[in-house]
Amino acid sequence: MGGVKNIWNAMEVAKQTSDCSTSQIHSSSLSVDPSLPLSHITPLIIELCKDLFKKWSNLENSRFSVGTVSGGITNLLLKVTVKEENGNDVSVTVRLYGPNTEYVINRERELQSIKYLSAAGFGANLLGVFGNGMVQSFINARTLIPSDMRNPKLAAEIAKQLCRFHQVEIPGSKEPQLWNDLLKFFEKASALEFDDNEKQKLYKTISFSEVHNEIIELKELTGLLNSPVVFAHNDLLSGNIMVNDEEGYECDFTLCPNKDEQYHFLRHYLQPENPHEVSEKDLEALYVEENTYTLASHLYWALWGLIQAKFSPINFDYLGYFFLRYNEFKRQKEKCFSLARSFLSRSQTLNMHAQT
Repeated sequence: MGGVKNIWNAMEVAKQTSDCSTSQIHSSSLSVDPSLPLSHITPLIIELCKDLFKKWSNLENSRFSVGTVSGGITNLLLKVTVKEENGNDVSVTVRLYGPNTEYVINRERELQSIKYLSAAGFGANLLGVFGNGMVQSFINARTLIPSDMRNPKLAAEIAKQLCRFHQVEIPGSKEPQLWNDLLKFFEKASALEFDDNEKQKLYKTISFSEVHNEIIELKELTGLLNSPVVFAHNDLLSGNIMVNDEEGYECDFTLCPNKDEQYHFLRHYLQPENPHEVSEKDLEALYVEENTYTLASHLYWALWGLIQAKFSPINFDYLGYFFLRYNEFKRQKEKCFSLARSFLSRSQTLNMHAQT
């Protein structure tokens, strides 16, 4: 179906997930090529839904409607609405994984975590899995835009929910994965070759020895901050946050929150119920940690962009995205390193005074 290789054994993953869940996870061995135009994808998605959900297997194709619901740059998201025999309209979200995204995302680990996050009230319910994707319940909500993130009331609520998110217990290793993933990205991103001559010429301008040194230097600095290990979202953009009201890319770094706005967010993260009781000491420590790890985010998504530039069929300037994020990393590096080193020096001095 669409000639796409399965990236997992959907039957086995569904069984493992259902074993740990209160509801059955449906499974299908079918796959759908996400690079096809919507007109070609639609009948394949209908066939997939009928195979996954037996109650729909005998419905006429005319009862199904399929449309794109997101301009995602990693996966293709589709909304499927079905008019059931009783006349009710039921909608689900079908997520088609981008080709070769298993190089940068552990899909089985992602899938196993969804049921725990869903039980805690985060995201949509997992309904089914198939050869190169999953089906989830459809959330009728509005996706935020960058300017929403500066709304104090929304920022406080996001901070409160992020605090809850970081407290969700996900079974498995509690070892930090960030640097393992970053180095894995680096290994793949530094060994690419593009068929397009212009892309290859631009790719050759990247100094991967410099990028590697930046990763190691940042890893050593963040190791001094003694940050807690939590289950993190790692992609908390405005477009990945939804609010329950009616309903090209551009990284505008001028929209990044200033220190006062960050402190407002951090107060509500540290003490959602009593934000004004957070101590200045705790605020500063988390502010330094947050800004230092912002650099890791730039490196992470820059390298992701290079890998996507090679493998993704989505019409997006991934190579340009690498330079956008990496240049922002270099622009912010001196300020963030200086902030972290100053904080660590003062903390070390205070500890020495406390001991004498």
